[in-house]
Amino acid sequence: MPLYEFTYLIPSNFSTEEVKTLRKKVELCIEEEGGAITKNNFPVKKELAYPIKKNNTAFLVNLIFDLSPDKLKNLEKKIKKEEQIIRFLLLKKETIRKKRVRKRELKKIVPPVQPKVEPAEKKVGLKEIEQKLEEILNE
Repeated sequence: MPLYEFTYLIPSNFSTEEVKTLRKKVELCIEEEGGAITKNNFPVKKELAYPIKKNNTAFLVNLIFDLSPDKLKNLEKKIKKEEQIIRFLLLKKETIRKKRVRKRELKKIVPPVQPKVEPAEKKVGLKEIEQKLEEILNE
């Protein structure tokens, strides 16, 4: 079953008990449709960017659950009937699976960086240094 993310707003003038009961009511609606909640975040009081139904602040609640797609419309109808929810957003959440990359495959993808080797200068012998010093001193 696919994962869905459900985010909704509750007016900030509700008490904590009212918020809890509404949250449980939404969870019950999901479970009645055969869904299973995988992640449930606590309500957070947020200031809204613009007033929604004459509310400048609201409690933001976020749920992640799995549900069969054919029962999704029934869930949306139940949520729309709930007058205490100011606004809601229901999204399909894509599951991202991380692919393991072996070291061999990584070497194929990103070749190791080898430092550039510049040709070494010729080494100067002790006799050549002495000759240069004598030339400089004689001048």
